[in-house]
Amino acid sequence: MNVHCLPLIPPTLIGQIVELQPMQQEHASALLNAAADGQLWDLKLTVVPGAAGIDQYIATALVGQQAGSVMPFIIVARDSGRIVGSTRFWKIDATNRKLEIGHTWLSASAQRSGINTEAKYLLLSYAFEVMQMVRVQLTTDELNEKSRAAILRIGAKQEGIVRNERIMPDGRLRNSVRYSIIASEWPDVKAMLQLKIAR
Repeated sequence: MNVHCLPLIPPTLIGQIVELQPMQQEHASALLNAAADGQLWDLKLTVVPGAAGIDQYIATALVGQQAGSVMPFIIVARDSGRIVGSTRFWKIDATNRKLEIGHTWLSASAQRSGINTEAKYLLLSYAFEVMQMVRVQLTTDELNEKSRAAILRIGAKQEGIVRNERIMPDGRLRNSVRYSIIASEWPDVKAMLQLKIAR
């Protein structure tokens, strides 16, 4: 696949317990239900849309998709068919063959269920093996210990802390921790994730 002709429509990525489907505007109410499981919009360390922001959240993702810089997904639990969260490729840079996996959140009941691990495996496989990326980065709030541990568990390496990287909705200046996996590391990371999923 020529990375300079990235598809505007994300693929559907199917695993054993999770399916990643292209995000659509009509997913708004199901995404809102997913975020209600744990009242995720109240979290201070990440941004999850509530009723007032869900339409803009999806619209922004779809504008990025049209521009070729974003591929947004909904996360579906295959056993129930229920939408349990969202994730996306963004900051897609076809010239330098790099992107970021971000805007990832899961319903409280779907956390620590194996869904996140398999979703990341599907995304990384597609990024490195289909899109031929040489770098995939992940970024999280310096204060978000749970997210930081989860990123390390999937085999990413911490690169550093980006100070005042963004302003959070409550006005807090957020320091962000940046992680990456590069193409030469992918075979080992892939084998490790396959073992985790098999367990």
